[in-house]
Amino acid sequence: MKKLSSVQLKQQAIVGDICDTIEAEGRAALAGFVQCWFSVEYHQFPGSLLLRFQFENEDALKAAEPELKNWQRRLSAMLLKKGVVLKDMRRHLLFTVLGPDD
Repeated sequence: MKKLSSVQLKQQAIVGDICDTIEAEGRAALAGFVQCWFSVEYHQFPGSLLLRFQFENEDALKAAEPELKNWQRRLSAMLLKKGVVLKDMRRHLLFTVLGPDD
């Protein structure tokens, strides 16, 4: 794995902090929420950032689906406070039942 530059390390810290914060909020607000995990290509940041909210099963996922846009807005607002602008917030947060190893 290639060593990250100082800018990429700063990006990693921002994304990690936001992921931890939004995960805690998700646990409190969404029934069946398991975890939040992300993938990112730092050389294409923020366009490549993708957070996924993992749910226990399909029923929990379907129950949470109407809230997806609110969580996408929340993610966009959190990143904006850190100085990161998302061009299309819909592309950066998904609800799923798949885990990071699936």
